[in-house]
Amino acid sequence: MKEQRELRDIFCEVLMEVAEQDERVVLLEADLMLAAGTYPFNSKFPDRTFNVGVSEANMMGVAAGLSAMGKIPVATTFTPFASRRVYDQVFLSIAYAGLNVKIRGLDPGIAAQLNGGTHMCFEDIGLMRNIPTMTVVEPVDEIQMRRMLPEIIKHPGPVYFRTYRMNADKIYNDDYKFVWGKPDLLVDGKDVVIFATGILVQNALDAAELLKADGISAKVYNVHTIKPLDADTILSAVKETGAVVTAENHSVINGLGSAVAELLVENYPVPLERVGVKDIFGEVGKLDYLFKRFSLEATDIAAAARKAVSRKKA
Repeated sequence: MKEQRELRDIFCEVLMEVAEQDERVVLLEADLMLAAGTYPFNSKFPDRTFNVGVSEANMMGVAAGLSAMGKIPVATTFTPFASRRVYDQVFLSIAYAGLNVKIRGLDPGIAAQLNGGTHMCFEDIGLMRNIPTMTVVEPVDEIQMRRMLPEIIKHPGPVYFRTYRMNADKIYNDDYKFVWGKPDLLVDGKDVVIFATGILVQNALDAAELLKADGISAKVYNVHTIKPLDADTILSAVKETGAVVTAENHSVINGLGSAVAELLVENYPVPLERVGVKDIFGEVGKLDYLFKRFSLEATDIAAAARKAVSRKKA
């Protein structure tokens, strides 16, 4: 697929457009404006940009205070610092207090690449989906970022959105219509359904092509909203196929795969295979190596689909 502009540039561009229309929007940074791509926002809205320094927990407290005063704060930092490091502040100062803060986690999972294991957060979806009232989303490309970010700002209540910051594979065309909370059907099929999110969406599409050689017809969804999960769409697709694969750049524990498994075991149990990180720590590497190292390649998704279909037939 053709590469697009870096998602961090798109994020800043769209945030500035939204901020021009809504003076309540403010940006909070933890001394990562270069990495986060937010210098243009700071230049355009210096009085609406707050750089708290390398003090992420304090940043969440400041965001809570600004929200309590009627602002719409967007707090941005690398994923481990937007989730693990600040968890109690997010849980209590923001969500428990019923405040309207948007939290952007940069470079989730293997997208941390050369920043290595300390920055390679495989737990953020699990942490955030455990917080009452928290919405968890993940835009996949430039078009979806453009459509999703204004809706994130409009949504009442806390939102955690994890996003790749570099060039992303193009998944959508310009005529794409984003629907809040609704997974997008990218490829139709009848034998197995693959629910993917983030940078594994392209690998899921590639896996569907590989499965064609085996005579397996795979349905592929981009599940951009992980919490709340769209139970109706998930269950409808599962009833049509009878076999399921989930694919995520996250631990298999308490992520998208767990959310889908919880839904299925209570409503419509069928064979399910989860592709994700298998309860291990991250490490330094480039993306191609890391996809292979953590078994997140298209071939891994295709193998999981074959297994799910085989279990269904058995």
